[in-house]
Amino acid sequence: MRIGIDVGGTKIEGIAIDPAGTERVRQRVATPGEYRATIQAIRELVTDIERNIDARASIGVGIPGTVSPATGLVKNANSTHLIGHPLDRDLEAALGRPVRVANDANCLALSEATDGAAAGARVVFGVIIGTGTGGGVVVDGTVLDGPNGIAGEWGHNPLPWPRDDERPGPDCYCGKSACVETFLSGPGLARDHEARSDERLSAATIAERAAAGDAAAEATLERYVDRMARALAIVMNVVDPDVIVLGGGVSNIASLYQTLPALWSRYVFTDIVRTRLCRAKHGDSSGVRGAAWLWPK
Repeated sequence: MRIGIDVGGTKIEGIAIDPAGTERVRQRVATPGEYRATIQAIRELVTDIERNIDARASIGVGIPGTVSPATGLVKNANSTHLIGHPLDRDLEAALGRPVRVANDANCLALSEATDGAAAGARVVFGVIIGTGTGGGVVVDGTVLDGPNGIAGEWGHNPLPWPRDDERPGPDCYCGKSACVETFLSGPGLARDHEARSDERLSAATIAERAAAGDAAAEATLERYVDRMARALAIVMNVVDPDVIVLGGGVSNIASLYQTLPALWSRYVFTDIVRTRLCRAKHGDSSGVRGAAWLWPK
């Protein structure tokens, strides 16, 4: 049995899956927002899940950041209370067993490459577009971490081929400006629409209004898709994945899967783009399932 834990900004979710990938248990608790309380919440969640499945399991944890190979401490995390702490070591001490910790976008990519929308593909790029914008790379069923632990971090590159009205770009929490994340995240999409229409709407509402023919919403989505096409073109030019899988809240905009492939060939350095674009088969569960799959079969 495998347990996956997904540490989000508002909730911590845990599941247990059997060797075939069948979900046996799923539970959620609120994210405490404080480091030691987070360790305790994960410990209690694992204890409850193991009580329900009546078995001791391997533990994989996905976080919105990564553990630095240099220091062993969490870095680059949207959940800032995790930054600077040895999360994997503290969880191992709390749970009394080895624990594998990975970036949540890596977990999504691994989940979809293992038994999801990209199953069987050799190179998979998994994208999370929600509160933030992250990415992960899986090659031959294995997560590509890199010596710096940042493989796939496309969200903190500058938006490529910027238009005049996109300069200098919004400020990013990382300390720079015009990062891909500031344009393509859910808040980035909402901010862009508000700047043009003086109306603050969620990404989902913007998509609904665009589908209904609202001109301002249609224009916002048009800008958004072009920006995503440019950003993904850079990934394709460098990694050339077989499949790109979208996850996170913004991935639920159905029109993306027709409009993006029709547009990105303008920017990719090739004659024909063969990369497939897919929505995550496991939806919001991809991250937590991928955390469980951090332990190989």
